[in-house]
Amino acid sequence: MATSFAGLTLDVPRIMGIVNVTPDSFSDGGEAFEPQAAIALGLALAEQGADILDIGGESTRPGADPISAEEQINRIVPVIDALAQKGLVVSADTRNSKVMAAAIEAGASIINDVSALTGDTGALDVVSQSSASVVLMHMQGDPQSMQQAPQYDNVTQEVFEYLSRRIETLVARGVDQSRIAIDPGIGFGKTLDHNLALLNQTHLFCELGCAVLIGVSRKSFIAKLGKDELPKERLPGSLSAGLAVIAKGANILRVHDVAETVQAINVWQRIQDAD
Repeated sequence: MATSFAGLTLDVPRIMGIVNVTPDSFSDGGEAFEPQAAIALGLALAEQGADILDIGGESTRPGADPISAEEQINRIVPVIDALAQKGLVVSADTRNSKVMAAAIEAGASIINDVSALTGDTGALDVVSQSSASVVLMHMQGDPQSMQQAPQYDNVTQEVFEYLSRRIETLVARGVDQSRIAIDPGIGFGKTLDHNLALLNQTHLFCELGCAVLIGVSRKSFIAKLGKDELPKERLPGSLSAGLAVIAKGANILRVHDVAETVQAINVWQRIQDAD
């Protein structure tokens, strides 16, 4: 079981706050598209209790088109630079090695890659030759096709084995396991049943020896279990799913609603610690 990630101890659950510098993300596209708005959002999320700020310049929602490296860099580097200068732990959400390099130079200490460093041939070199930590996520297919017809014989076993192989590859390149977090990729090439199986088996991923990050915030599986709520109406389900995986050993939650998640975790933690 991991005890630290990116300089953060994992004796308590950690929160990764989402800052989408995009016009088209699934739940908040355009809200923080301008750099100053994104910087202000990042500072607000940090004040609310986010331990990590995840800055992304390319939507990876189902069906999303890729964005050029240059455009991503223009979107996120000013935001990363400003937030890192405040001493905050900043993550860059990207699949592109050029964006990764620019983000690290600007002060990002984590690379969060939905393709687990397989989407760009230079990505592994960028991470292994830096001191940055990395989140390796499982995705079947790519954002444009991933939700068309996802299939597995045993989703938990296949995702587990995939992430295990990716960890082995990075360790062989000199990346210490304390710099690696894994993410089973809820909603990325998975049906409702696949998502539920992975969330129910979160504890198994702790056996890989790396921090376990889970992203359930506002995702469509919540609406499928409810009444087809819009993304911003999925807070109760997001909190419920988040607490469920924390109870099963997840170390980090990637969320839109930081203040609400911090409150929920604090109450849950105090109940767990009570005599």
